[in-house]
This record gives sequence, C-alpha cells and structure tokens, in this order.
Amino acid sequence: MGTLGTVLVGLAILVGLAGIVVPVLPGSLLIWAAIGVWAVATGTTTGWVVFAVCTVIYALTLVVQYLVPGKRLKEAGVPGKAMLAGGVLGVVGFFVIPFVGLFVGFVLGVYAWELNRLRIHSAAWTATKHAMKAAGLSILIELTGGLLSTTVWVAGLVAS
Repeated sequence: MGTLGTVLVGLAILVGLAGIVVPVLPGSLLIWAAIGVWAVATGTTTGWVVFAVCTVIYALTLVVQYLVPGKRLKEAGVPGKAMLAGGVLGVVGFFVIPFVGLFVGFVLGVYAWELNRLRIHSAAWTATKHAMKAAGLSILIELTGGLLSTTVWVAGLVAS
C-alpha cells in the first residue's frame, strides 16, 4: 500500500475515533473496516495479524459495551424502554438541534419516560442520571477499544 493509501486509512481511523466521541458515525466499525482495507491492501502476514487482533478487540469491545452499562442500569432499576425512548428522542433531537440535539433528546427522552413511569421528579431524575452515566461509560469503553485498535495498527504499520 502506498503512502496516500496509508494516510487515507489513518484519516478514516481518526474519523472513526471522532465518531465514537461525537456519535454521528459508527466509530468502531469504521476503524475496524479501515484496518481491514489496510490488511487487504498490504496483503502481508503482519497486516492480517493486525486485522485479526483488531477484530478480537472490536468483538470484545462490543460485548463489554453491551454488558457493563446494561448491568449497571439493571442494578439501578432503569428499564430498557427508558433507554429506547432516550435513543429515539436523541435521534429526533439530532435533526432538530444541530450538534447538541442528540444529547438533549436522549436526556429528555429518558427523563420523560421515567417521569411517566415513576410519577416522581426526583426518582425520574435519578434514573436519568444513571442512564447518562451508562451512556458515558459505553462511549468510554468504545473509545478504549478504538484507541487499542489504532495502537495495534500503528505498531503493525511500523513493523511492516
């Protein structure tokens, strides 16, 4: 793979990392796919080993990202339907309020669902705070996986 191709893969990885922090793009998937393109283009054993390691990291990240925040939400008594309501309103908010609408919509969606369910402001707000912490933890887990994959790719790039 030439220099231009490597730079483009690196840019795609950077966009993927940004997509994790600002959830507009499927960040981890973009990072994994870019490294896969690099492995195919290089066609070397190093490239394929890097891609295999990054595939394991990606899979583990998805599992941990699902299990850990979900367990904390379950322990806090926040139902999945509240998270779904937050997600739906987050998507709507993304289109209504540029840049911050996703976050505002998520918080409003979870809070509205929990207020309707619990009928007590303080309990609904407590559940909303748990949901925000879980969402933040999920982003942190995904970012860690993305940074690990990026590190493995850079190491493979240097080694090849």
